[in-house]
Amino acid sequence: MSAPNVDEMSFEDAMKELETVVGQLERGDVALDQSIALYERGAALKARCEAKLKEAEEKVAKITLTPDGQPNGTTPLDG
Repeated sequence: MSAPNVDEMSFEDAMKELETVVGQLERGDVALDQSIALYERGAALKARCEAKLKEAEEKVAKITLTPDGQPNGTTPLDG
């Protein structure tokens, strides 16, 4: 069974696998070739997580801006 395609993983799945990869690398109980492959997979997973976070931030920014790009909801509730 092959590893899932990183580009199709959800943020949560990528983060979970990244934690597993980091744990394996920290233990140091894998052969050099496998360590290199794990490092490469970890780098791809990290990039996927960063991309998904950026995507989420952009969605939030759109939600909190009016259609003309002005901030929405910046007035204090008590003022």
